[in-house]
Amino acid sequence: MTFKKSLLAAIAVATTALTPLAASAQPEKIGLAVANLQANFFNQIKQSVEAYASEKGIEVITVDAKGDSATQVSQVQDLLTQGIDALIYIPAGAAAATVPVRLAHAQGIPVVNVDRNAEGEPGDTFIASDSVVSAYEICKYMFEQAGGSGDMVIVHGQKGTTPEVDRSKGCTQAMEEFPGIKVVAEQFSQIWSQDEGFQMTQNMLQAHPDVTLVWGQADALALGAAQAVKVANLPQRIWVFGFDGDTAALEALRDGVFDATSTQRTQYFGQLAVDSAIKLVNGEEVPAEQLLPATLTTKENVEPFIANHP
Repeated sequence: MTFKKSLLAAIAVATTALTPLAASAQPEKIGLAVANLQANFFNQIKQSVEAYASEKGIEVITVDAKGDSATQVSQVQDLLTQGIDALIYIPAGAAAATVPVRLAHAQGIPVVNVDRNAEGEPGDTFIASDSVVSAYEICKYMFEQAGGSGDMVIVHGQKGTTPEVDRSKGCTQAMEEFPGIKVVAEQFSQIWSQDEGFQMTQNMLQAHPDVTLVWGQADALALGAAQAVKVANLPQRIWVFGFDGDTAALEALRDGVFDATSTQRTQYFGQLAVDSAIKLVNGEEVPAEQLLPATLTTKENVEPFIANHP
């Protein structure tokens, strides 16, 4: 090899050594904006996000809107000043739900929506249960248990939010197969709480004492509804069912407090949200929607979920 060729080869090696290898962009800090940490469902997601991110060396800054959309907008604005690399976002309600996504995107920060999406301004990916399918399954099951007919009351979740809309749609699809089921009353909660479930169900049972089915669109609402049914002490069998698979509700289901729920994969939601945030920060493609099955849960199959929540 001539001196000139040797010199060129040495330069090539040196240049290669100085060129940085392509590496994944690991986020250092993630913002987590939660709708309401009074709810067990959201707490489970929070705990999962924080634990899983910690394993990966990622800091998580968590804020709790306590059910108020205006508060959440302000909290997200503050998160964006703290150098977050991605935002995991559970909207506090339908009102103003688009604003945090728009604010984050304006700064080039990817958004992972969990449980609720913002119509007109969705996150870069949306992680949730397939509530339409799961609500269809649980309503169909309960209609069959009730013999295919009966008067029903519904305690809805917060009006216009993704889970409220989708769960209503799924149950309506099931009702189309059971013309003997009649919804005689329905009310909308504000914060999906047990107190609301009790008060609303109590009012509806007083107005419609022949009811045989009560659906609370979240387990907290169903637990409140079950209390109201017990207090009413009506002579007929009243079936009560919920949705979510909250930890306390699963134990109540085992103990016969109410009849069925749909158990969501809350622990996995948190892990998937962190993994999705990492991929988005790294410029990788992530599906626009990541919808997971919830499991119809009764007294017969509840024990594994109590022992190890998915």
